[in-house]
Amino acid sequence: MKSIRTLLDKILKFINVVSLAFLTALVTWQVITRYFLNHPSTWSEELSGYMFAWVTMFGAAYVFGQREHMNIPILLERVSVETKWILNIITELVILSLSAGVLIYGGVRITILTMGQMSSSLGLPMGYFYSCIPISGCLIVIYNTLNLLDITYKLK
Repeated sequence: MKSIRTLLDKILKFINVVSLAFLTALVTWQVITRYFLNHPSTWSEELSGYMFAWVTMFGAAYVFGQREHMNIPILLERVSVETKWILNIITELVILSLSAGVLIYGGVRITILTMGQMSSSLGLPMGYFYSCIPISGCLIVIYNTLNLLDITYKLK
């Protein structure tokens, strides 16, 4: 279980670092073409917007897997260990259902729906860019399952 989490962490960390570096280079190229060459690059502007969405979605999955997302633990600090365990399980189940329903199911539907629509500058199906939603949803569900297993085994 720990090895799955470690492998997934390494893969996501690598993807996020490479994507962010590519996004930075893309935006730098955009600034150079717009302000120094006086000939803005339309394809890089469009691609940087899509890359930002991918970096955001994969970054959110990674942060969720690290359990470093924002939370307000005021309630958990005031309850017993058993109640804390129950609340953690409920929280993970709510996140699991939302991730499966909204990100995976809704993401697959929007991805399929937009496969026929082409992007203006790149000429690629928009579904390629929307596919980051169900992919990150699957990653969050995997992390969520690992979290549920961790919580369950901590009780024993």
